[in-house]
Amino acid sequence: MQLLLIAITGVLTSLVGGVAGYGTGALMPLVLVPIVGPEPVVPIVAISATITNVSRALAFRHAIDWRRAALVVAACTPTCILGAWGYTLLDGPGALLLIGSMLLAAVALRRLLAQRGFRCGDRGLAIGAVGWGLVVGGTTGAGVIVISLLMAAGLTGAHVIATDAALSVVVGLVRLSVFGFAGIATAKVIAVALLIGASTFPGAFLARRLVARLPLHVHTTMLDLVVVLGGMAMIVTALRKLISV
Repeated sequence: MQLLLIAITGVLTSLVGGVAGYGTGALMPLVLVPIVGPEPVVPIVAISATITNVSRALAFRHAIDWRRAALVVAACTPTCILGAWGYTLLDGPGALLLIGSMLLAAVALRRLLAQRGFRCGDRGLAIGAVGWGLVVGGTTGAGVIVISLLMAAGLTGAHVIATDAALSVVVGLVRLSVFGFAGIATAKVIAVALLIGASTFPGAFLARRLVARLPLHVHTTMLDLVVVLGGMAMIVTALRKLISV
């Protein structure tokens, strides 16, 4: 039943992520943490997200901006390695605090950037990618940052989703290299990640059909609410564990 729940969540989050451009990494931890614990969550999401982004990149391949994707990858790779290595040093409560805090921060950042109409050129995109690399390397739910950066750089609609998917495949492989070297990409982690990855393929292609016709404001608000509640629950759980110790 737990594996079935993970698979169903994978389909739903893939659909949400394919329409909004983010959400998969923010929602999956809400199901994974109670089942597998906090420590394996980031490696699991990293592996499954790589598979998800391959399917999404294939579904939206006509809209990929390869120049901006290459720019972000070049800028974020060194800090991504540093962030992933830092995550491998965390214990259970530390991982919960990091993931929960990042989920709350991602929602606040998305709304702040949207309200201020943030815009940037290639230089600003590269600078922002350096900071995003550190965050995405060691936590989940950071997709909203790069989505906001790509939109600020002038990409819209399917071009944002496609370019994010293409560059995230490379970033995912970088994270996996670090986690594999650190020994936390265990057989259980890989098995759960492959289950999630396989379940996301239908959602990516269904999302392509919905992107042009589905209004985003309602489901984005619902997504924000779920992410905030989940992030708060993780932080409270982590604090209780720390206090009990």
